[in-house]
Amino acid sequence: MIRILIADDHLVVREGLRTILEAAPDLTLVGEASDGAEAVQLAGELSPDVVLMDLRMPRVDGIEAIQQIKDHYPAVEIVILTTYDDDEYIVRGLRAGARGYLLKDAGRRALFEAIRAAARGESLLPPSVIEKVIAHLAEPKPVEAEGLSEREREVLAQLAEGAANKEIAARLHITERTVKAHVTNIFNKLGVNSRAEAVAVALRSGLLPSTRDAQARQVHAK
Repeated sequence: MIRILIADDHLVVREGLRTILEAAPDLTLVGEASDGAEAVQLAGELSPDVVLMDLRMPRVDGIEAIQQIKDHYPAVEIVILTTYDDDEYIVRGLRAGARGYLLKDAGRRALFEAIRAAARGESLLPPSVIEKVIAHLAEPKPVEAEGLSEREREVLAQLAEGAANKEIAARLHITERTVKAHVTNIFNKLGVNSRAEAVAVALRSGLLPSTRDAQARQVHAK
């Protein structure tokens, strides 16, 4: 069972999510928070697998709550569920440590998939989010982009395909530890903090062959 904590200041939203989650046999709701401060507190007390986090909340907002949870309870994964599709919110949320970003009008299936991906330590980002990340990012530095090794470029291509570390290791015939090391190097060289950003920078710099195809994919990130 995947243990879920909801953080939203609107009771009607929490009640709606509670009903939706009851329909999934592998998901269970363990707690509800009405603001970011309570979300941080309950994340420590309840040890959920995934937090569904709103952004605009009293006392402590969603972005700050994400940062505090990831600082103190790094094993807890977070999926942002909000009405705001502003580029800045998306980028700030992902950089703070969220695994996914969904709008509240997303369908039940998309919500379940995002939760399950986060519980696996991956992200599931819709194409619209990827497009906004790309639009928000500054142009990558040519020296950093050109500094990728051939193997790092291969790993980067796999990230764009949505492959998790285990899949990349199997496809490239290397260990998962080696994959993690390559991903870290890619992040450092491209100056990014997440796989979504890495793919976005790679698209902007021409490191990936097809921007249109890559934008159409949902990107899984670990």
